[in-house]
Amino acid sequence: MSITDHEISATRRLLLKGAGVAALIGFGVVPFDVPQALAAANDKYPEEAFKQKNEADAIKALYGRSAEPSDKVKMDAPEIAENGAVVPVSATTTLADVSSISFLVSENPIALVASYKIPAGTLPGVANRIKMAKTSNITVIVEAGGKLYSATKEVKVTVGGCGG
Repeated sequence: MSITDHEISATRRLLLKGAGVAALIGFGVVPFDVPQALAAANDKYPEEAFKQKNEADAIKALYGRSAEPSDKVKMDAPEIAENGAVVPVSATTTLADVSSISFLVSENPIALVASYKIPAGTLPGVANRIKMAKTSNITVIVEAGGKLYSATKEVKVTVGGCGG
């Protein structure tokens, strides 16, 4: 059994990448803050929120309070989604001190579809492709400065993605 040139090239690339990352960490180009990494790893996963069947219960489990609609929260989603399995959505905001952004779909079997922690100093914007069971409202919740803000849009689904 002989080793091919392709296998040697792949191994060589892997070793060079690893050496490059190690060198960057050693020179301080790539910061590695152990306490911050541990703190981020200890963020509690919102398991209960991802089990809720309706939107209000999911928001309550995730944040403990309700959100107010705001024109400072912008959501981009299609009017009609041809395939509910891959619906592109994105959210941005001009609000300051954003700490999280979450997407909920009211008619899905599980309402909360995505939730993001936004680190301080980061531009508050996220994009994803979500699954939708059927035509429904998508709600984005932005937590900023200790308050909750929202935007909602109805998306018509022609082919279901969550078993539809």
